Amino acid sequence: MKTQTEKSQAALSPQKALTILEEGNKRFVQNLRANRNLLQQVNETREGQYPFAVVLSCIDSRVPAELIFDQGLGDIFSVRIAGNFVNEDILGSMEFACKVAGSKLIVVLGHTSCGAVKGVCDNVELGNLTGMLKKLKPAVEAVSVDGERNSQNADYVQKVADKNVELTMQQIKEKSPVLKEMLDEGTIGIAGGMYDVASGEVEFYHKP
Repeated sequence: MKTQTEKSQAALSPQKALTILEEGNKRFVQNLRANRNLLQQVNETREGQYPFAVVLSCIDSRVPAELIFDQGLGDIFSVRIAGNFVNEDILGSMEFACKVAGSKLIVVLGHTSCGAVKGVCDNVELGNLTGMLKKLKPAVEAVSVDGERNSQNADYVQKVADKNVELTMQQIKEKSPVLKEMLDEGTIGIAGGMYDVASGEVEFYHKP
């Protein structure tokens, strides 16, 4: 698998960038890795980087974006925070990735059995975690479900995780004029997906 170059990055559309991630996840699930020489990629990226996508995902140790999408060095920007939400710093990082570094796709990736989502469903309070979990409250408030509204209700937890991905995508468009302009022009795309920690599969349900 070749390292991304300025030329190969420029030739990609947002849809093709998503296809690369989808194909990579299929290889991951099948336990088939693309043939890469990572040390060679270290050498090839020493003068610069041309990632084709920026992936916002949770810090969960089971969800490393480069591995689950079978990507190498220099292929994607990986932004990780518990609960995969956006703030000013993350938006700035995404603006750099797309406007400056040329990435063609933003992915907001949630995952099943998310501890941050369970925490906000249970109204957990603990130091700085309290303020962080408040960022996920809009997703909780937007979800209606039968049964208990806590982490013991797996269906509820998953619906909150799904809604959080959707709202995060909306916030990216609303809070970053830079990214919204690029999205409106079709220069970049945005996709939302959910990683299944039991199967390793990513389901994209919001596509560019």
